[in-house]
Amino acid sequence: MLRLSFTRLFNPHLAPNRAPSTSLSFGLPPCLYTMNSVKRTLLVVGILTLAGGGLWYWSSKRSAPPPAKAGGPVPVIVAQAQSGNMPVLLNVVGRAEAYEGVTVKSRVDGQVLAVNYTEGQAVRQGDVLLRLDPADFNAKVAQAEAVVAKDQAQLAKAHADLERYQGLKARGFVSDEKVNEVRTNEAAAAATLKADQAALELARLQQSYTTVRAPFSGIVGARLVFPGSTVKINDTALAVVNRVDPLYVSFAVPERHLQRLRQAVSKGPMPVQIALPGSKEAGFEGKAKFIDNAVDATTGTIQMKALLDNKGARLTPGQFLNVSMVLDQVSDSVLVPNEAVQQGADGNFLYAVKADDTVEVRKLEIIASHQGMTAIGKGVAVGETVVTDGQLRLTPGATVKAKPAGGAAPASPAAAAK
Repeated sequence: MLRLSFTRLFNPHLAPNRAPSTSLSFGLPPCLYTMNSVKRTLLVVGILTLAGGGLWYWSSKRSAPPPAKAGGPVPVIVAQAQSGNMPVLLNVVGRAEAYEGVTVKSRVDGQVLAVNYTEGQAVRQGDVLLRLDPADFNAKVAQAEAVVAKDQAQLAKAHADLERYQGLKARGFVSDEKVNEVRTNEAAAAATLKADQAALELARLQQSYTTVRAPFSGIVGARLVFPGSTVKINDTALAVVNRVDPLYVSFAVPERHLQRLRQAVSKGPMPVQIALPGSKEAGFEGKAKFIDNAVDATTGTIQMKALLDNKGARLTPGQFLNVSMVLDQVSDSVLVPNEAVQQGADGNFLYAVKADDTVEVRKLEIIASHQGMTAIGKGVAVGETVVTDGQLRLTPGATVKAKPAGGAAPASPAAAAK
């Protein structure tokens, strides 16, 4: 510890043996004693300044009040739970199927002479699709006609012989044995004529097969053969024709709904709503008329088909479609907007607004959903306020500033369910 006199510190010309008038004791490093008086003065002033600043900062930190909490009520959009009727729908994915469809093949061997249809053309029953080269079949018909003409001449001769021999027998010039022989020849000629007439009919039928016609009205597909193509009987595909009006929609439903579906179909055709995936346009209405006779053991589903009008070929076979059927109707259920229902680790839930403008989490038991509304079996009561927007900023017990959606509660789908 070194005792320095402020008088000597600031006035170095004083005698070294003079007693200091005011002194202050503090610890200084040994090197400070080797400095001249000006440097010592500046160093001491700096130390005192730093010490004073530190003391002031520490005092101000202790006396400063704690910062105010940030935040406030969370703005949310709310709606009231309503009471109404809700249809229980079965929604599945189906596929369109042609009411009738056939791959046209040739009934004779030959070569394509002309293709008379264009790809995607609408055809009527009996329209000519293509022609095969008929030259071979024309020759066969001519040959068969010649054979029939020969048989007719032979039959006429046999018949004349029979009449002549019967006259001779009456006069006693020929025996009964000869007459029977002539009668047999006539019968044989008649049988030969019938056989050759059948061969002629077959030749003409095969000749007609060279003209391939549409078996029913529909839409013809892509061109499969071209003029000059060789055709094998019952092997070469010539064209694909699908009847698309009316149209089948095939879909599979879980077997747990089988009993209810059979009861509904037994009362008559079951209405089915059909829509294009992702389309906002009006859907199609069909009638479910067919339930398969066995459940698919690999998937646990049973096949069904609905029939619908397809004027203008709006739907195409093979197209995926959304199928919806009303299985039941729940009366006087609690309805909330779909936006209020949230998904969590423990299942479905929503935020309900209490009287003190705080929210609480309600676990839900959902019955059905339709036209933007969800029917709740358990978790919320009619008249309670639920949050439909702003849930991401909410925690249980949070205070909210509620605002109705559009200034009014959503409309109930009860009328649409009837």
